[in-house]
Amino acid sequence: MPELYKEQIARLISQVPFMIDVDIQIGGRPPSLASSEFLTNKEQGDWAEKIVLTAVNEYSSEYLAVQYGRSETLAPGEEGFEEFYRRYQDELNNIGKRPDILIFRKSDVDPSCIDLDDDGTICRAVAAIEVRSSSFLVQRYEEYMETRTHSALAECERLRREILAEPLSSLLLQKSPELHRFLSAATPNTFRELEFRLRSWSSTSDLRRLSYLLRKLKEQIRILHKRDYLSITPKLEDLALVNRWIQQFNVRHYYLQVFFDKAYVIGFKDILEICSDPAKEDVLFSVERDVKNQGKTTIKINVQGGREILGRIDMPKHHSVMKELERGRLLFYVTFESGKGYLDEEVFMREIINDV
Repeated sequence: MPELYKEQIARLISQVPFMIDVDIQIGGRPPSLASSEFLTNKEQGDWAEKIVLTAVNEYSSEYLAVQYGRSETLAPGEEGFEEFYRRYQDELNNIGKRPDILIFRKSDVDPSCIDLDDDGTICRAVAAIEVRSSSFLVQRYEEYMETRTHSALAECERLRREILAEPLSSLLLQKSPELHRFLSAATPNTFRELEFRLRSWSSTSDLRRLSYLLRKLKEQIRILHKRDYLSITPKLEDLALVNRWIQQFNVRHYYLQVFFDKAYVIGFKDILEICSDPAKEDVLFSVERDVKNQGKTTIKINVQGGREILGRIDMPKHHSVMKELERGRLLFYVTFESGKGYLDEEVFMREIINDV
């Protein structure tokens, strides 16, 4: 008998080499104050979700994308927020993290009256999508990173040649034969592999010069070691909460990362498989404690590990808005409207609808 989707996910969750607490219970006090950044991020996330909903529904006469995640507009500090926050925590502890969008075959539901509170209706969805937004332009980011890498490699090569010129070459051979051998054979493909401890030689001007050049070389190698890809970023905590929802409803789940010019999709199953493969760490994913997420452990999957599902997004209009809280505190934030995403129909059908 074929393994059910939820059984595949449960098996993969158990194999992920990180501590994922599948029985996690979410608690804690609700935040007491909103910030302008919080409100802007929420507006951007809502805009990204609309872009995806509209792109799917404009494309397909057979499939229907429906908003499923929470859509309340309450912010910390507003009346009713604490009650909303507690209800949300109860929901996470009961059924897990709702995806933002569900996709149905129109033949399976009545589009005019879909009951999203009915478990049987939810189970008829063909896919669930968690929409994430990011304030980057993919093409500009990739161009910048390519230039940065080329510049660092060129500087590594320049420094290598200067270090291996006499009299510094003989000095390095005396002080560190191993480093001398590595630099003698170094190519642009091997500079990232170079690790050495900096020494501060200062007894002669040549040794001081050698120490200075090695320090500069180390700085350029650090640039080469920096993460140079945009990412899809599920928190470790979210993996457990998404799994809880999947175990309840057995609907295939996807992350869809929306940038301001493109969007990428990747299956939740693929995320688990990628981050379970040590050979792919620092190549296709990294694990970081993200200061933007209260220091929570975050898996950062290279978007190129997914598929480009919106090959073009028209830039939205953006406006400044003022919000007055009860105590007279004013918050200024950005809202987004219009814009359009252009769905790659082949990717939509292959990666989401016909995924097995």
